[in-house]
Amino acid sequence: MPKIWISAGEYSGDMQAASLLTSLQRFIPELQAVGMGGSNLENAGQRNLFTIEQLSVMGIAEVATALPRIGLLLHRIRQNLQKERPDAVILTDCPDFHFRVASMASSMNIPVYYFIPPKVWAWRTGRIRFLQRHIRKIFCILPFEKDFYEAHGISVEYVGNPLVGMVNYPSLKHILPQKNRIGLMPGSRKKEIERHMPLFSAMADQLQILGITPTFSCFRAPNIPESSLLSLWTSSTPLQVEDPVNRYQAMRRCELIVAASGTAVLETALAGVPTLVTYKVSPLSGFIGRLLIKSPYVSLPNLILRKAFFEEFLLDRANPKTLAMATAAYLQDSSAVHRHMEKDFETLRRFCGDPDPDRSGKIVAAALKTLPGFQYA
Repeated sequence: MPKIWISAGEYSGDMQAASLLTSLQRFIPELQAVGMGGSNLENAGQRNLFTIEQLSVMGIAEVATALPRIGLLLHRIRQNLQKERPDAVILTDCPDFHFRVASMASSMNIPVYYFIPPKVWAWRTGRIRFLQRHIRKIFCILPFEKDFYEAHGISVEYVGNPLVGMVNYPSLKHILPQKNRIGLMPGSRKKEIERHMPLFSAMADQLQILGITPTFSCFRAPNIPESSLLSLWTSSTPLQVEDPVNRYQAMRRCELIVAASGTAVLETALAGVPTLVTYKVSPLSGFIGRLLIKSPYVSLPNLILRKAFFEEFLLDRANPKTLAMATAAYLQDSSAVHRHMEKDFETLRRFCGDPDPDRSGKIVAAALKTLPGFQYA
């Protein structure tokens, strides 16, 4: 029976890789999947040998301090790749970690595919040479990425963006926002949450000083317990933690969302909810990031639209007072601002492709079936 190794290093990749695996199984029913992931991949049928919690780090400086642990994890992954001998490896996002997994698999002559490749068109373009050497084919989820990778001689296919179908905007657009309801999305990694929840809590206190007392809804990833979020919320303003199962409906009920930069921001954009984007890292990570990142934006909606669609509050601007002032300004005239943004929301959804849930599975299955391990009766 054909076997693939799927690796996701964080919640967003786990969610999208699970969507791909579910679709793949419709085209290759005998398919076995092993590797690294979270609850989404496990529920889709993968046998997780490693979990995303084992890689829960953020920022360049934070990764440096976790190197011994990550080194041991990579050593164990190498051992299990040799033991399992999958017919192919599919990596999902998380390039700083997955480039090492790709190098391992490539040295064992295991074909390596990349689903949701790194944004080398935005920053650290030198990584394109690694992709040229070690990746058999890229499956991209943004239409314009196909031309970029083809121009660099890399085999690539556009498979659509699984988030379009997951969010399913047509089923949500009837849900109207509740006045002064603000959504909070602190991230899915432990360190992200430890940095962003106190920031959001202090922002709530600043809003109280301004005479504004919104209703706060916090969106948690399935791997994060509610108690972890509440323990970091010190504001006297109440906080409601949303059930991950109905996250998109809950997003639509928010007048505004304040979110840590990442896949979650693309989710809010596809759901048509105005968002303030923030991200906090250590001072050292921030300094190094300024040297490496050449793009004027970091959030996916801004990168896709190539404009400052969602305002970004990064590094020194990721502070309670600045976020509170921007939130208050939005709430004063939210209806007019939302109407102004509607055309760009529509453009973004169009750029991200159609919501066909089987497009990715069909394309990836066709590529896999060219491999010897998939030549079965």
